[in-house]
Amino acid sequence: MRLESLETFLNSLAARVPAPGGGASAGVHAAQAAALIGMVARYSDGEKYAQHASAVNAVREASDELREHALTLAGEDASAFGAVGKAYGLPRSSDEEKAARSHAIAGALVEAGRVPAKVVAVAEQVVGLAEQLLPIGNRNVISDVAAAADAARAAATTARVNVEVNLAGITGAADRSELTAAIAGVDDIAARADKVTAAVREVIAR
Repeated sequence: MRLESLETFLNSLAARVPAPGGGASAGVHAAQAAALIGMVARYSDGEKYAQHASAVNAVREASDELREHALTLAGEDASAFGAVGKAYGLPRSSDEEKAARSHAIAGALVEAGRVPAKVVAVAEQVVGLAEQLLPIGNRNVISDVAAAADAARAAATTARVNVEVNLAGITGAADRSELTAAIAGVDDIAARADKVTAAVREVIAR
């Protein structure tokens, strides 16, 4: 996915193929959000912003790392979903094959749920960076802080749905608890992102 053009990725997304799908999109949303934060941070340097240089540099470095991580997760999601499909396609003509197939499906679903769960964590961190950058960033590009917050919000809510769809087929109590806990804070992430966007809109409306 990293080497594909945007057009190629979108063509794949629109095609009648199992992956990439919503989970990969969530990762891309998160990567875009982090990239926007990195851009605003880079516009927030120089003498005018010297008193906040340390904080801005930290935000920039964190956003760059999160962008890379999110892109990796987007690719991993497509692979994980493919593994689920392969597990469902295993033979089941004997009791042994049925047992092996069920075990493979269970494991694949857990892994497919863990990837978007990690995207939720990335989205939360990006919203946190937006909150940090909002009061100290360059006002000429403040709208991009809102764009980042909205993209992170989309990443979190989209990833949550992709965790939930895998949860539907997971029976292991520990695995269900792990994934349920990972998405428990999505409403809070969305609310925080909305507050960032609302604050930006107030600033640009003055």
